[in-house]
Amino acid sequence: MSAAPVEDGVKEFAPEVQAIRPVFLLVSAALTDTQSAMPSPLPPAASARRLVAAVLLALASAAGCATGSHPEKPGTAGDGSFTIGPAYAVDSDLADKGNPKGRSFEFTMRLADSKIFRGDDTTLLPAKKAVRTERKIFVYVPAAYRDGTAAPVLVTHDGPGQLNLVRNALDNLTISKDPDRRLPAFITVAVENGGNDGKDSERGLEYDTMSDRFARFINDEVFPAVLADAKVRAAYPHIAITANPWGRATMGCSSGGAAALTMAWFRPDLFRRVAAYSGTFVDQQDDDAPEEAKFPYGAWEYHSSMKLITNGPKKPLRIFTHVSENDIRAKDPESTQHNWVMAGKRTEAALQEKGYNHRFVYSLATGHCDKKVFEQTLADTLVWLWRGYRGE
Repeated sequence: MSAAPVEDGVKEFAPEVQAIRPVFLLVSAALTDTQSAMPSPLPPAASARRLVAAVLLALASAAGCATGSHPEKPGTAGDGSFTIGPAYAVDSDLADKGNPKGRSFEFTMRLADSKIFRGDDTTLLPAKKAVRTERKIFVYVPAAYRDGTAAPVLVTHDGPGQLNLVRNALDNLTISKDPDRRLPAFITVAVENGGNDGKDSERGLEYDTMSDRFARFINDEVFPAVLADAKVRAAYPHIAITANPWGRATMGCSSGGAAALTMAWFRPDLFRRVAAYSGTFVDQQDDDAPEEAKFPYGAWEYHSSMKLITNGPKKPLRIFTHVSENDIRAKDPESTQHNWVMAGKRTEAALQEKGYNHRFVYSLATGHCDKKVFEQTLADTLVWLWRGYRGE
């Protein structure tokens, strides 16, 4: 099936039908992509579930586009720059308090079945940096979620990563009686990377490339797989993910933090809430990636060289960033484009100058992706990140 026959058919209808032409095209594209991406052999029931999930996501995206930009008024509470440490403590909202628990799920996706990250990109050196044959997907649906609701969603990188802390935060704060300390019942999807790290690796390709590829991978392939998973569907027959981009957050650390910003930067129509710990806002994009022609210094371009944040139009994003005092290569000169502390502080300054809703944490006496920082700040980060979300 192709989009062309559908598009040609729509032209024959009255103007009222032509007004919803984007819906037809999105559905047609979903059908084509899903058929092409089907693993072989795939049981008919699983095929049908994934097909339906892709179509529903396409329809939801079209509906979301039609409803405008989903304006929100979060205010400025919690915005600004904060220095923490050198003493640290675990936030009680990140501990298991015995509150009602949600449901956890796990399944795998074969890289060979992907249309976007198949594990055979020309930038990879698999003999040097191994590529996974499949990636694990971890899903947590909080107890406060009601089946049939178009749920907000948080995508976390390097899954399972900080999923245990996020799960406790949801269990504790979705039922908080304090309106300023409450989380929406968002579904968490923790996605394992494709393997290894740095240039020439699948993880580096996915996280450090300056493009919309990873955002499309999550939206077009991971979300439909979550919605079509047999165990998820058995527990929640009418589960859905919101098309409202303000209801879609993304979080990661290191290159996963860079990926979180890049997903929203290139596709604010899909993701608008960002949390980046120890973000790799340095030049770690593969040297032979096609994107080098446009962004020669990779994520370093966000704050230096091209200064994408300062010089570009302001985007509808809400962004948390962090860097540690002793983060990677903290003493490197600017010429290396590889000083994480310099990159973190410059990103913070650029976001502040541009007037973004932004929260920045600088942590003393800590290193890269330090566990102590997550344990003290993640509940505050999530509460701030979701501030202003109005739901469906």
